[in-house]
Amino acid sequence: MDAALIAGILIVLFAVFTVLRSVRIVPQARAGNVERLGRYSRTLGPGLNFVIPFVDRVRPLIDLREQVVSFKPQPVITEDNLVVDIDTVLYFQVTDPRAAAYEIANFIQGVEQLTVTTLRNVVGGMDLEKTLTSRDTINSQLRGVLDEATGKWGIRVNRVEIKAIDPPRTIKEAMEKQMRAERDKRAAILTAEGFRQSQILTAEGEKQSAILRAEGDRTAAILKAEGQSQAIDEVFQAVHRNDPDPQLLAYQYLQVLPQLAQGQGNTFWVIPSEVTSALQGVSRAFTESLPRSPATREVTEGRSDAKQEAVKAQEAADAAIADAEESGPRRLGPGTSIPDPLTGLDQTAAAQQAVHARKDTASDDS
Repeated sequence: MDAALIAGILIVLFAVFTVLRSVRIVPQARAGNVERLGRYSRTLGPGLNFVIPFVDRVRPLIDLREQVVSFKPQPVITEDNLVVDIDTVLYFQVTDPRAAAYEIANFIQGVEQLTVTTLRNVVGGMDLEKTLTSRDTINSQLRGVLDEATGKWGIRVNRVEIKAIDPPRTIKEAMEKQMRAERDKRAAILTAEGFRQSQILTAEGEKQSAILRAEGDRTAAILKAEGQSQAIDEVFQAVHRNDPDPQLLAYQYLQVLPQLAQGQGNTFWVIPSEVTSALQGVSRAFTESLPRSPATREVTEGRSDAKQEAVKAQEAADAAIADAEESGPRRLGPGTSIPDPLTGLDQTAAAQQAVHARKDTASDDS
């Protein structure tokens, strides 16, 4: 009884174990190769799969997603015999699980070695400067070579990227010096260009300002000349319209006199004869305009009568002389008198009276 029970339990456990071995669940984006009696049979896809227990063997699942592998820096010699360390990143995807499992033992290692070999071949034909500036070219060449070589492995290389290119330390220092010198050169060029532009703009501004200043001076001179012309014309019209007497003109002379001595370098100045005549006219005008006492009025009137008599005597003398010249030349001795037909006086006495009258007039004016 006990033996039969144990045997039944063993049979049930074996049946369960057999059923479990016959069922395989494959996750999404995974694939499993099935070997039947050691030979490839088929590839299991994602989902529920059944295999024959103890006959079929499922190999480790293969990831079908795109994978990223970063390789350690590899020393590469350039065309100008410089050793640089290049760090690469590879993006690939398994497209054929059977070929990836049976065409190469370790496809990741194979891809790494192929990448290093191809990289050395590509970079070996370039100098350092071209290597540093031609990353896109290197990436495209690497991708083409790797994609062609790994196609039979069931692998598709999507992209190859170079993370870093490290030249030797001495080369780095030389590159830094060159870069610093190039930047200093650019800075000097930009500074000189900016200074040149500023000088050009300054000159243009000064030119425009000089032109505008000259135009302003010209306009001001024209307006000033027009204003002076209009002022002179107005004064001329006013003088001729109002017919000023000599007294007003003499007053204008007096107003102009202080302006003659305003110059800083004037040590002496000349007064024209017209000014003295104007001063006499002004003094005469002020004298006539002042109120006079009866005595002063009598003296002044007496002087005026004396002047009038002197003027008449002078005119009579001039007329007598003219008549004598018309009657013919004759010699007159000293003391000879010529009778005046108008006054009855001789011309000699009239002339003497005229001379005395002039002297009296001059003494009265002084």
